[in-house]
Amino acid sequence: MDITDVAEGIRWQAEHATRAGAPITGKIILATLAIAGAADTATGRRMAAWRGAVLEDAMPLRIAGALHFLHLTGEEPRLAPVYGGLISDQGQIDAIVLETARKFDTVLLPWLDGPPQTNEAGRSASVMGALLWLAQKFGPKFQLIEIGASAGINTMMARYCYDLGGTTAGPSLSSMKIVPEWRGAAPPAGEVEIVDVAGCDLAPIDLADEAQALRLKSYIWADVKERMARMDTAIAMAKRAAPDLVQMDAAEFVAKKLAEPQADGVTRVLFHTVMWQYLPEATRAAITAAMEEAGAAATPERPLAWIAVETNRATFRHELKLRYWPGGAEAMQLAEAHPHGAWVEWQG
Repeated sequence: MDITDVAEGIRWQAEHATRAGAPITGKIILATLAIAGAADTATGRRMAAWRGAVLEDAMPLRIAGALHFLHLTGEEPRLAPVYGGLISDQGQIDAIVLETARKFDTVLLPWLDGPPQTNEAGRSASVMGALLWLAQKFGPKFQLIEIGASAGINTMMARYCYDLGGTTAGPSLSSMKIVPEWRGAAPPAGEVEIVDVAGCDLAPIDLADEAQALRLKSYIWADVKERMARMDTAIAMAKRAAPDLVQMDAAEFVAKKLAEPQADGVTRVLFHTVMWQYLPEATRAAITAAMEEAGAAATPERPLAWIAVETNRATFRHELKLRYWPGGAEAMQLAEAHPHGAWVEWQG
């Protein structure tokens, strides 16, 4: 069951950020308690009266993104020493964040309208690990379908170079190097050929648009400098060749892609990273039913797989889970991972 108490949800999210190596972001999130506790701003009143699941809605990350946006644009200089780590006293940070909310109430309020777009190339390390595992069973060729693709950063994963505990994949000369700290055995070595990849999102982001790209950067936790560097690399890559990304409901997109002809010797793979929680229950059920129906018709020549990298709120980690057809309809866990791919602990 998700947290519905606003204060409890904010504290959980702050602890999650801190445990994930982002203590400054953790303090910023914790300071938003001051906003929610002050009735003199529309933003605070909306936060305090939040209806629904605080964490599934990612409400604390919505407002944290808005505050980071004010810092990145330079609109609120008082935030600079906080994000720079020069102010660490929680009371001082609370006061600065509250005054920022009072000053920029009309700017912050619309950020609560929708969930954060947290595209992160580092998460594709887990997906590639699963593809390497699947290649041993079904062969090296894959057709990828991504839902909740945001700006399509992971839709571009075929262009990235991976070193996963010594097992390499992808073009070696790529400007995007994905080299997480690898724990446990390396995934099986072998060839992975992504012959086709497409993604969807309800509100896709165009990385070639500077305003949209800046909004995406705002959701990056400021402590993690390498994430911002990866984002800049992904933006440059998308400007050279945009990812195949469409605006569509996830269930409709999955149904559409599953209905397309599938070539022999190509494994069709649905994947998603940290987005399942944002889907309505009916959409989740529709996707699950569609995948299970397609899985029942899968053959060794035309296999189907489902790769999910999603949050376990009890462990503060992301779990890499895999289902595949024929032969493995039950989900199996291949790894646990850092929320943004800094490390992967392989269990496969």
